[in-house]
Amino acid sequence: MAGAAVLAVAGVCVSSAVRDETFAPPPIVDYGPVRLVAFDSCDNALTELRRAMAPYVSAYGLGGNDRLLTIEGMATDSSAGVAQKSIPDAPTVATPPAQQQEHSTTNVHEQGVDEPDIVKTDGKRVFSITDGKLRVIDVASKAVTGTVDLGERRASQLLVSGDRALVVVDGPGQIMEKMLPPDRPYLPQTGTELVLVDLKALKQIGSLKTDGFYLDARQIGGTARVVVRSQPRLPWVYPNDTMNEAGALRRNKEILQGEPITSWLPRYELDQNGAKSSGTLVDCANVSHPAVHSATSMLTVLTFELSGQLGTGQPVSIVADGDTVYGTDRSLYIADDHRLLPELPGKPPVQRPITTAIHQFDISQAGPPKHVASGDVNGTLLNQYSLSEHDGVLRVATTTGTETRCCWRIQSDVAPQQQQPPQSESFVTTLRRNGNQLTKEGQIGGLGKGERIYSVRFIGKMGYVVTFRQTDPLYTLDLSDPKQPRVTGELKITGYSAYLHPAGDGKLIGVGQEATGQGRTTGTQVSLFDVSNPASPQRLAQYHLPDSNSEAQFDPHAFLYWPPDGTLVIPVAQHKTTFEASSLVLKVEGNQLRETGRIVEPFSQNYGGARRTIVIGDQLWSVSAAGVQVNARNGLAQQAWLPF
Repeated sequence: MAGAAVLAVAGVCVSSAVRDETFAPPPIVDYGPVRLVAFDSCDNALTELRRAMAPYVSAYGLGGNDRLLTIEGMATDSSAGVAQKSIPDAPTVATPPAQQQEHSTTNVHEQGVDEPDIVKTDGKRVFSITDGKLRVIDVASKAVTGTVDLGERRASQLLVSGDRALVVVDGPGQIMEKMLPPDRPYLPQTGTELVLVDLKALKQIGSLKTDGFYLDARQIGGTARVVVRSQPRLPWVYPNDTMNEAGALRRNKEILQGEPITSWLPRYELDQNGAKSSGTLVDCANVSHPAVHSATSMLTVLTFELSGQLGTGQPVSIVADGDTVYGTDRSLYIADDHRLLPELPGKPPVQRPITTAIHQFDISQAGPPKHVASGDVNGTLLNQYSLSEHDGVLRVATTTGTETRCCWRIQSDVAPQQQQPPQSESFVTTLRRNGNQLTKEGQIGGLGKGERIYSVRFIGKMGYVVTFRQTDPLYTLDLSDPKQPRVTGELKITGYSAYLHPAGDGKLIGVGQEATGQGRTTGTQVSLFDVSNPASPQRLAQYHLPDSNSEAQFDPHAFLYWPPDGTLVIPVAQHKTTFEASSLVLKVEGNQLRETGRIVEPFSQNYGGARRTIVIGDQLWSVSAAGVQVNARNGLAQQAWLPF
């Protein structure tokens, strides 16, 4: 699971009211309909932020004294998506002539909405990010023709438009430690840097640093929108040899009331063609907030035209948290399951309804997005594939009852234990925009009781949901009437699919794990399903590689399916007597799955093997941290090896 920073507490979630004569904590109830409103002045913004945060202030900053600070890896969730064909009959939007050639592109959820990844191609060039370097590989000569060295910066993702690239540079990834010593108050310094690169001149032409954690990004044409999450910077004190808990609590309350509005607003540093500037990233007037919030996190959406100057991204912010981003060609959605709320000190945790707030932004026009509606659903999302917009209706797949609100992504020895955990259940809810609200049209529940969702795919007016605990029910759903979604069929098999991919002609490809009847996983599994009859889904074929796993299970950017000839490629790692990494090449032929071979690159044991494979003409280009290998699509004969 990848995502934004997590503020986790051993025994987190929201406790009952803390005794405070001045400030009342938010009610221990469901959030209800979510509405965002703008602050009408900076003074009122500061008053509201102080009021909202006050119940969470303790002698140890925010929350209790035994909390753990966990920062998950900054690679996004995200579970990218569908492999696109860059041939004339595939795109639904205009494609520049330079790209009208037969090559695959980054697997994305929605056609025409690009997602950041570690490898990009326009059919003539391949761009790779690894070991702090952006490399440009010429397809015709099969040679590295340029390198942009980003130094010690950890470049993690890449967006490309023409001769411009936007590179995402993350801060440190994993932190898991007890609260810092009292003489070292914690101020989050980890941030995100966005670097604009000229791919012709092979040089950096702009750099924007923010103190927000990178969440995700989407690109339509030459416009990129980047979502970051920031935390307030308050210099909390902690109990020590000269100050007891009561004194630290008093001092922290004084700090809260004395901090200026700039302590909540994200900051930036901009270096543009040698000219440097810095300051507060967003103005109070561009910040909105829901009626109930904790003032402990802020989401900011940045907009960049990659053909121009980088700038500060025309920022728009909301006082909320978020961990899932989903985008269409007209809307950007940010979902928040409230799992990052700090605890209210003074009482043991209280179980409360788990809900996910969803904020919709209009991105159909040039310039910054406009918040247009918000709403909420019960339960939590798996990833961006849990969301899908079709004919003005947002379909949302969630699971309820599996975990406590704040810690559902924390390992079990850290997450709080429940006395009687409620039975899990999954739902699909349909929402439609009504004014500034996303209101519920319909809902179907009862999916996988006692299980949780492992994968979701919405295709047109149909939905497909996989749940798992011991066996893998694949549910087919008819969503043609958003007011009355219904389950039409169910297929029970062992194992599960963690990613579902449409294969045309009423077929689905699933990538996941085979498992025993008791639910113990046994290795990578690729399944071919026939869903042409929604009442009776069938598995036509299965390929099982024992004692292995695949990155495509967790990040579908690593999945390649090429419809013209049925080529299917995923990276796999097998753990036998030694570590073996390769790219597994299968063919979908009618109702069959056939292995055509494995691509093993030099140095795969040292570098872990290829992570992405793309189709260019009649070749497969496999890209890893060690280099690029080119193989014939038919027969897989090696044609070139370009070491990095």
